[in-house]
Order: sequence, then structure tokens, then C-alpha cells
Amino acid sequence: MTTQPGAILDLGFTERLSQVRASIEKRLDELLSESRNERDLVALAMRESTLAPGKRMRPILLILIADGLGHRSNCALDLGCAVELIHAASLVLDDMPCMDNASLRRGRPTVHLKFGEDVAILTAVALLSRAFGVIASISELAPSIRTQLVELAANAVGMKGLVSGQFQDLRDGQRSRSPEQIALTNNLKTGVLFGAIVDMAWLISNSDERVRAVLQNFALELGQAFQMYDDLCDNCPDSGKDQGKDVGKSTFVSIYGVDKVREQLYTHLANAERNLRQVFDDADMIAGFMAMVFKKATITR
Repeated sequence: MTTQPGAILDLGFTERLSQVRASIEKRLDELLSESRNERDLVALAMRESTLAPGKRMRPILLILIADGLGHRSNCALDLGCAVELIHAASLVLDDMPCMDNASLRRGRPTVHLKFGEDVAILTAVALLSRAFGVIASISELAPSIRTQLVELAANAVGMKGLVSGQFQDLRDGQRSRSPEQIALTNNLKTGVLFGAIVDMAWLISNSDERVRAVLQNFALELGQAFQMYDDLCDNCPDSGKDQGKDVGKSTFVSIYGVDKVREQLYTHLANAERNLRQVFDDADMIAGFMAMVFKKATITR
């Protein structure tokens, strides 16, 4: 993106980002406040998996885009938190022994190691249930809008999104794949949820249909960039996750090498920012946030 990773950002940017992040953390804690019973392991695991320190990239992005489109209510906050609950559920499942068999997530033991595989599965189901309940209960929105939002979330989770992408990654990842096949899997695993995020922001903002199309292009580019970023960070010791999980998998890094993938990542980011600036007169806030998220991609391995 135009804003260079690691660049010094002005105080206004820092204050605004801190404010958004704090509101997300507070609301997530409220949404999971019923889960404080120390004997209820599923409830504890829901809090552990969701409230563990993370980038909060998805809810922050939704809020910033909705704000840029002129939306002024707490609807974006609740939608962003619902998306974060969905994301947390997907991570719990991704880490399971039958999938990635991970032992570390966000610097902490994975849910199935700490609470057991049975609790992990139930936690993922409970988080998804809570997410859809949050979306359906946003009273400030018309019922027809809430129905569309639930449908967006359902499509992003199911066979049009995360489930299909994870299945492809598990079954085909260890085999030789073309760049087009890898890009398709990456889009299903990541891009589709970003697409749902921008659609949610667009929908509650009552914006022009042309804006939606441009934001979808932004989400597509961002999704590809994020999966490349994830590949590049596979051996980063400070990632908070298990290292070397991509060894033996067909990824863009395994095909093209680190340097070319890093170059392509920045191409996707530049394309994403170009789409942003077609929508917003001032896209510096979102562009600056994206630069912060992707700064580890400059690490040389």
C-alpha cells in the first residue's frame, strides 16, 4: 500500500484506532459476559478463544469502512464483534488434531489442548450460534436488513466460504496445485469473509450499488494479500502460532519463493488501496491500518 509498513502514524490515527479497538474489546467481553461460570468449560473456552489478544482486523475494518460510508450507530460494532466470534470459531476448528493439529494460538495453548477436543468442538458451535444471534438481534436495523446480514454471514461460513476453503486446503494442500487452485482456496478461506465484511458495512450504510462492487474488489485483493502474509509468517518466531505448519503444502511460497510472494503481496495491497480510494475521498485511516497489519511481511527469512 502507499502507506509504508512501520511508518510513523499521526496521533489522530493512533487515538482513533485505539478507540475502535477498545470499543471492540469491551463489547466482546459484554457479549460473552454470561460465560463466566468457572465450572462451565465451554463458556470459559469461548472467552479464552475470543478474548485472547489478537489483531481484531476484521471488526476494525468493518467499523472503519462503515464509518467512511457515513454510518453513525453501534450497529457496525455489533456486526464487527459477530464477525470476530465467527473468526474465533474458525480458529478453534482449524487447530483441531483432525485439521491443522496446532498447539499454539495467539501465544497460548490451543483450545483443544487446554480444555479437550470435546469442549473445543462445542465451543466452536457455541461461538457461531452466538454470532448469528448477535446479528439477528440488532434492533436498530429493519428486519429485512437483519435477514440479509444473517445470509451474508451464513454464506461466508458455509460451502461458499470458510468450510469449502478449509476442506480444499486439508484435502488438496499436500498435493501439487496450480496457482489458480491455490488462489481459489485462499479466497474461500479468507477473501469471502472479507467480502461479507464490506457487504455488511455497505448494507447498513445504504450506499450506492457501485460502491459495493468496488469494495468487493478491495476484499478480493485483501484476501489474497492476507493469505500470502500468513504464508510468509509461517516461520516467524513471534507469530504466536506453531511454526512450519506449511511445510510440505502447496502454497505460493512453495511455488514462487519468499521474494516473489512478498512482491506479489504488495501488488495486491496496492490494488486494494486503489479500490479504497475510488470509494473514499480520504482512505488514509484504512490504508494506515492495513499497513500496520501487514508490516511483518517485510521480515526476511
